[in-house]
This record gives sequence, C-alpha cells and structure tokens, in this order.
Amino acid sequence: MPESRDLYFQQVQVGEMANFAYLIGSRAAGEAVLVDPAWSVDALLDTAERDGMRVSGALVTHYHQDHVGGEIFGMTIEGLDRLLSRAPVPIHVNELEADGLRKITGVSENDLVRRAAGDTLELGGVTVRFLHTPGHTPGSQCFLVEEAGHAGQLVSGDTLFLNSCGRVDLPGSNVEDMYRSLHEVLKVLPDDTALYPGHLYAPEPHSTMGEQKRTNPYLRVASLEQFLIFMGA
Repeated sequence: MPESRDLYFQQVQVGEMANFAYLIGSRAAGEAVLVDPAWSVDALLDTAERDGMRVSGALVTHYHQDHVGGEIFGMTIEGLDRLLSRAPVPIHVNELEADGLRKITGVSENDLVRRAAGDTLELGGVTVRFLHTPGHTPGSQCFLVEEAGHAGQLVSGDTLFLNSCGRVDLPGSNVEDMYRSLHEVLKVLPDDTALYPGHLYAPEPHSTMGEQKRTNPYLRVASLEQFLIFMGA
C-alpha cells in the first residue's frame, strides 16, 4: 500500500483471470471509489465498510467483462449489476466506452458519468485524474491518483502491464493508438509514479514507471515503426 497521509489505496486480486480491483479514496473524507468492480463485488464492498470507507462511485478502465461483469467464456461474472444492487453509485466511464458498457452490462444511462481525457475526481485531499489511453479498446482509460507532497499512483487497467502491454488483436483495439497511449501519455509520467496494472501477469503486483521505462520492451521501442514491427502489425 502506498505511503501517504490521506490516501486510502487497496489493491485486491479477484476472480479466475488474475484480475486486480482497487479501492481508492481519502481517509480523512471516509470516501472511496471502486476500480473495475468484478468477480468479488460483495467482498470489495465489505472491505471498504470494514475500513470505515463509504463507496461513492465506480471507475471503469474499459468495458471487457472480466473488469465490469457479464458473460465470458461460458462464465457469468458479477460486476456493476451487483454493485448497483448494493450501492447505487455513479459509474465513471470514458465517453467512447459508455455505449459498449451499457450493452455488455445492462446499466442505464442514468448510472453513468461520461468522462473525457483530463477530467478529475476529488476525494478529500486525493485527486483522481482520468487519462484516455486507447489501444486495447477505444475508450480505455487509466487513473492517475495524486496527493500533494507524494508520488502518484497509476492504475493502468489493461493498457500497461509490468513488462508488457494490453492486447491489440481484439475487436476495437488499435496498435497505433496503443503506441501513442504508451509513449505520449504514460511514458511521460514521472519515474517515481507507482504502477498498478489490471492483471497479475508478473511475479510482482506493482512497479514504478521508472523501472518500466528501463525494462518494459513496449516502452523502450524508439518509434512507431519499430513498435508496429515489434507487435507484428
């Protein structure tokens, strides 16, 4: 858990596909949001309640079922529907992902807050900055969690993993968008920014942007042309 005066930050492994969900908030305000609530929604809400935190919203990195719930690979994954049945809170989703999210999960337009790049959400002394990072899906977004006087935490969904990046061979994915998201949005973040991905695809659950700039081959390529070759595009 990041060292901080006010920040409440829980990384929780959930489900059968090595997913991470997150609880992020302000201890002083007693308020938190859930990031990608799927698989273990009740347990996540119970954790927040046990820690004295009121869940006031959900943040969605992208609309794939293993992050928001729905039918996939013959499985039914609980997600936003279960969250709304216990806590009818707003769901913050990128504006380009909102219609797909409604189709997959059945949530209503009234449940959604459509977000654009650069939007922010204030939770006490903690700010969540919305970074639009298309590539894996058109409306993929990452969340930069900031508190004055402390290094940021990047919750990167399926855009950036430890020593890897998200798939670009799925419907709606785009390899050139992924390159720009990685190199023009995420790679410019300070080296001391902590990185928290959407899946446990490495021995460690988190890293730093500085470490990933040194070791992640998808961040080390020098040009879009090299990236396209590297990705087999």
